[in-house]
Amino acid sequence: MRLYVASPEEISAGEITDIYFVRSKQILEAKKLEKKVRVELHVVKLPRGYEWAVFTGLEEALWLLKDKPVTVYSLPEGTLFKAGEPLMIIEGYLHDLILYETALLGILRHYTSISSKAARLKRLAMDKTLLFFGLRAAHPAIAPMMDRAAYIGGFDAVSGAMSKKYLGVEPQGTMPHALIIAFGDQKAAWRAFDEVVDSRVPRIMLVDTFYDERMEALEAAKLLGERLSGVRLDTPSSRRGNMRAIVEEVRWTLDIHGFKHVKIVVSGGIDEKEIVALRDIVDAFGIGTSVASPPNVDISADIVEVYEGGSWRPVAKRGKFPGAKQLYRKRPGLNDVVTLFESSDKPEGYTPMLKKYIENGRLLVEKLPSPQEIRAYVLEQLKEVPEPSINP
Repeated sequence: MRLYVASPEEISAGEITDIYFVRSKQILEAKKLEKKVRVELHVVKLPRGYEWAVFTGLEEALWLLKDKPVTVYSLPEGTLFKAGEPLMIIEGYLHDLILYETALLGILRHYTSISSKAARLKRLAMDKTLLFFGLRAAHPAIAPMMDRAAYIGGFDAVSGAMSKKYLGVEPQGTMPHALIIAFGDQKAAWRAFDEVVDSRVPRIMLVDTFYDERMEALEAAKLLGERLSGVRLDTPSSRRGNMRAIVEEVRWTLDIHGFKHVKIVVSGGIDEKEIVALRDIVDAFGIGTSVASPPNVDISADIVEVYEGGSWRPVAKRGKFPGAKQLYRKRPGLNDVVTLFESSDKPEGYTPMLKKYIENGRLLVEKLPSPQEIRAYVLEQLKEVPEPSINP
């Protein structure tokens, strides 16, 4: 028995790839066809209802490509982008880079898909706290990656116990129903949590295990008093009915008994519609599956130029735009202009967004931004774009 996960060494060596790339490399080398190319990464069409997405995964992509004979230009990690805009350009000989397309796209697609969904939810919630509870929706080997993608996409906290080690982010969470069921009494479980868990951890009690949410919330407030930071409603869909009505009932009851300081956290099946419906009366949301299994942001990689006769010649397969491209932006917002990469016609007042990160295998940046710095960059941009439209 084993875990069916690839090692970093296998990924770095180009062994995690599609077989047709292996065969293509064999053919190129057998025929001595050394073709220098520019490969452009972009998205032709964003998921339904998406006006923008968030480009993430760059740090891992640079880890994959460093020390390889390639030059890499890219958007900074955390940059919002629209369909049709260049995300990354890779220069090199095709036989040197062809084995890495599978892993590169896997990194960037997965990261960007999670971060984009997280950012959409954060744009809708904004000043409300969003907690990522989605690790159980994917293989444990990628738990740190998922926490990182959700966090830099705008979430305020993650639940993964290893997030402190990998991200420098203190994990957050409340308690499972299993703990309360093990005690057989919600008060006993709450009391045990308060007695055992570090006092710096907020006391947020789960209040929907055995009895009515209003009753359990009031019991928790009376038991812990000022020490109670919040109550979490994880009411199953079969018992919800009108979730807003349940939250309003709990809020009213806590308030009239003098517990206005107690915050309300809602979790379980939360997506965009639920945030819009509850954001004015809920303090925080625990969100898992909708972020862990998001719509796929379909990043593709295409040759757009070949080097022949001492210069770059635009070329592309049908349906794609030939020529490597540069993205220029004027903030606030996504006021963008796309030009040929080396065009002298640069729009005045706009900033070129694709920057050189690797030159012939050598990483040019001494220090990449931290998850906290990337998240702050994402939040700055989210304040400059309208709320996302929600699919019916």
